[in-house]
Amino acid sequence: MMKQKAYSTWLAALAICLFNIASRPGGALKTFRINGRAQGTTYAVTYYAEREAVSQTQTDSIFKSLDASLSIYQPGSLINTFNASREGVEMDLHLSRVVERSMQIYKQTGGLFDITVYPLVNAWGFGTKDEDGLPDSAAIRRILPCVGSVNLQTSGNSLVKSNPCIQIDVNGIAQGYSVDIVADFLEVRGVSNYLVEVGGEIRTKGRKYPGKEKMSIGIETPSATEFDTPVIREVISIGDGAVTTSGSYRKFRQSGGLRLSHIINPKSGFPVQREIISATVVAPDAITADGFDNALLAAGVNGAFEILKKHPEMDAYLIYKKTDGNVADTASAGFARHVVR
Repeated sequence: MMKQKAYSTWLAALAICLFNIASRPGGALKTFRINGRAQGTTYAVTYYAEREAVSQTQTDSIFKSLDASLSIYQPGSLINTFNASREGVEMDLHLSRVVERSMQIYKQTGGLFDITVYPLVNAWGFGTKDEDGLPDSAAIRRILPCVGSVNLQTSGNSLVKSNPCIQIDVNGIAQGYSVDIVADFLEVRGVSNYLVEVGGEIRTKGRKYPGKEKMSIGIETPSATEFDTPVIREVISIGDGAVTTSGSYRKFRQSGGLRLSHIINPKSGFPVQREIISATVVAPDAITADGFDNALLAAGVNGAFEILKKHPEMDAYLIYKKTDGNVADTASAGFARHVVR
């Protein structure tokens, strides 16, 4: 009996060993690319594998599932059902994960990142409703009681609002989450070298093949002379992680000679008027980077560094406009290790 048991154990160990050997990649890795449109923007997936592991159809299906949950632009989506409700909804897995992380970042940024900003986003003409004019101070004061993530509660799978006028918009974090979902799907399919990009939000792992080079990412920013012309200011390589950028120059409205940013301060109710032009965040995952980049931009240079002090897992690169109109940059201490020289 003891010999039979030992023999069985040896066979099991041999089977595991043979499986591990068989599962190791032996052939040359090929380049696979998937491109498309989703979430009102473009996406691009590049991965390296011996054979096709993820298809265009599978990728599009992932985005379809995400939009059905998180898109304010898709009629009948779960988030729109919540916004139209008086009390709340039962969340699916996507909405639950995004709301949970959003509530954490809301607290970690002192309320600068707030998904309940949607009524203000609409009022300033950056949401789903076309607004010709701009709201005055009185209109903003009427909206502010409908803003604040303290008015959201979760109970089990339920997302509950304390005021019927509470509405949420997760666009400030959903693309980062989408990047993570696609990246995680690649890894489940056995892919360990990839780059996933959705609307400029990126996550990478491994290296480029066949040369095994590090994956490089350009940080886009307006030049000092042509504010409307984007240029590549820095090139970075982040290894296994994510990088996202929020820029006040990307989406705006003109009013009386002022550029009104699409990033709204949920406390004041008005578009952010800060010196930062763009904030790039490097983090372990894209949902984290995406959630924090808007908050850093809204915090200003000094406020951004106060937030970063509490989050050593993140690095940031800030481009800002000085009082004399010139463009300058600054970064957290750890950002230099990502710069490609």
